[in-house]
Amino acid sequence: MKTMMHLHLGRSLKRFFAKFHMTLFVVFIVGGLSSAVLLVNDIITDPTIGNDYQSPITAGSIDQETLNRINQLHRSNEQLTPATQSSERINPFTE
Repeated sequence: MKTMMHLHLGRSLKRFFAKFHMTLFVVFIVGGLSSAVLLVNDIITDPTIGNDYQSPITAGSIDQETLNRINQLHRSNEQLTPATQSSERINPFTE
């Protein structure tokens, strides 16, 4: 009698999973992604850093060479010089 009950339970579970396997898959995937988003959100908004934290990056520390290169860039309202194209074929894989 006990083996018949186990067989019946096994068949019903098999039938259940055969019928709802896609629904269960989607529920597990959505649940896993939701929990991952919530965990990442908790990590990002972690208040243990505190208000006395100072970044090691100093704002405004730029060397003169970089500043000169930035000043040489064109503005968006300026006309660009047309690019000259070579008349011969160039192999892009060689330097």
